[in-house]
Amino acid sequence: MSDKSEKHEFSWGPATGVGSMPGTDAREAAKTVVGSVENFPYLPELPARGPGADMIGRSIGLLVEMYAHVEPSGWRISDRPGRDTRRARSWLGEDLDALEEFAQGYAGPLKVQAVGPWTLAAALELRHGESLLSDPGACRDLAASLAEGLRTHLADVRRRLPEAQVVVQLDEPSVTAVLLGRIKSASGYRTHRAVDRQLVESTLREVIADEPVVIHSCAPEVPFALLRRAGAAGLSFDFELLTERDEEPLGEAVEGGTKLFAGVVPPTDTPLSDPGGSVMGVRTLWRRLGLNPGTLAESLVITPACGLAGASPAYARAALAQCVRAARSLADNPE
Repeated sequence: MSDKSEKHEFSWGPATGVGSMPGTDAREAAKTVVGSVENFPYLPELPARGPGADMIGRSIGLLVEMYAHVEPSGWRISDRPGRDTRRARSWLGEDLDALEEFAQGYAGPLKVQAVGPWTLAAALELRHGESLLSDPGACRDLAASLAEGLRTHLADVRRRLPEAQVVVQLDEPSVTAVLLGRIKSASGYRTHRAVDRQLVESTLREVIADEPVVIHSCAPEVPFALLRRAGAAGLSFDFELLTERDEEPLGEAVEGGTKLFAGVVPPTDTPLSDPGGSVMGVRTLWRRLGLNPGTLAESLVITPACGLAGASPAYARAALAQCVRAARSLADNPE
């Protein structure tokens, strides 16, 4: 186990969500989350409110001395904060107020989410419209700005909820495409050069710093070993997208003390199986890896496969409740 993992030996809770929730009401979302995953709540994101509440815009609002505005093609770097940046910061403040109201006095693990540096670089445009990923210097500046903004954000969360043990989730769904040179240029006729693996790793390590960080990707081909080397204390993924070649790095992660956030509950409205059925695949994986079934509950956090923004409010509540029940079934019946 890495030194970083050893510094964060608190209980992570049996189940949590990924981040996004349906609707536009911050208080209703916070009430649902705190009531549904009471042992590992998180700061809800409500992208239905529009630009600035979306995953990218929300994280742009965290940046220090870097700004962006919305163009038809997406988010583009600006010289100064404008309406879109101010709106992102305002909504984040509203969400924090709601979470503070419903989680007052909470003393367990609490998760907040932000987009990681590589997914943010792939999504942001430079002033002339090309991806920020094409400029190594801009990528460095972005990572430094994000790291500083996260420190400020976490200090605010800890001030509001001083007894909570704050966990950061970095959303990196594009990191695989960045590593494999699959990010398209502005024209769409070519792709950007693959970024060196060591640079991807070292940049993530700088943003992670000394925080307990979970790195989330609901894309295929997650580079689990690289994310662990970068300092991730937890790995969050869509369980359905795992392939045979993911098994060895996941087995090494479990044996090394890295927490797995297994996304096993569908994120959009669908009939739900019994709780034990939701984690049947997890039990099967454990047997294939030759791992002790008794370690299942302590090694796993159960989550939806991705965010719940596309679900109905009733299904979002049911999905979070299913995560809790499925985690309980693992603890009660690991075999």
